[in-house]
Amino acid sequence: MKKSTIATLSAAARSGLVVLALGFTAFPAQAHGIWFAQRSDDLALIYGEGGDDLNAAKRLPLVRQMAGYDASGKPLNTSLSAVGKLAVVDLRESPAVVAAVLDNGIWTKSADGKWHKKPKGEVANAVRSSQNYKYAVHLLAPLKAPLAALPGHQLQLVPQSDLPQLRGEILRLKVLFQGKPLAGAQVVADFVNDPDAEPLRSGPDGIVEVAVRNQGLNVIAVHVETPPPDAQLTDEVEYIATLSFRLQHAPE
Repeated sequence: MKKSTIATLSAAARSGLVVLALGFTAFPAQAHGIWFAQRSDDLALIYGEGGDDLNAAKRLPLVRQMAGYDASGKPLNTSLSAVGKLAVVDLRESPAVVAAVLDNGIWTKSADGKWHKKPKGEVANAVRSSQNYKYAVHLLAPLKAPLAALPGHQLQLVPQSDLPQLRGEILRLKVLFQGKPLAGAQVVADFVNDPDAEPLRSGPDGIVEVAVRNQGLNVIAVHVETPPPDAQLTDEVEYIATLSFRLQHAPE
């Protein structure tokens, strides 16, 4: 085992967090997440991964929290509504930040490769089972105060400085898990356009530096797995959180 991996696992242990297979597993294939993106003149909550943009409207019953905040962090009224297959955000109070939490429940994979929305004890020949939570934070405007740990977000990517203006510039982020910095978390710099890229790893202080990939929409994702509270129901708890924002066109 590499020294860097030992240090990462030790840091996670000191923080009181037990995280599965830090430093060993790849960002899981077909790990759908949620993020925010513009659709026509609206801002919508997207459910998918990479090029997948699935029916978010039918998943609205799974959304446990939808929140908006002004540039100083004051809560604002917002909500999601179904428009066709889209889940559209209410922006009438002009939030600087919107955030959502989706509980996707327990899914179990059987030996034939099919996924079932059932605990593993209810699926014959179960080979993998996980309870899945999705989180999304979207920045719409410059902030007057640093983004705080948000209520209800077990996993979060928190900017440590103002957003860059140009593609290729470095964005410094901190991974928070249950409100504390998390070492060894897997971070993908472009969840929409390059979800299979080799993930970056957060350092002992939870910090990771990401080169901004797009002069447009950026969706950065972080993935963490932990042991389940009840091993009879599922094998692991999987958390995927995104931070999204859009850069304006570069000046000529």
